[in-house]
Amino acid sequence: MTDIPAFPTAQYADGVRPSGFDNGMTLRDYFAAKAMQSFILDPDMKDVINIDIAFCAYEHADAMMKARTK
Repeated sequence: MTDIPAFPTAQYADGVRPSGFDNGMTLRDYFAAKAMQSFILDPDMKDVINIDIAFCAYEHADAMMKARTK
């Protein structure tokens, strides 16, 4: 469920015909990136170590992925 593509697109060889499919980032990664944006803009988070923010962002992303199934 975490490998759902966020921005899938067709790939073109020589700009002519679709030659495959590019999944781009996963929806989970997209959700985590959006969550991380809000965390790093929060003045109260300025002293938090970046890896902690990243883990927290993915925890939020996992919650959003779970919420999509309800």
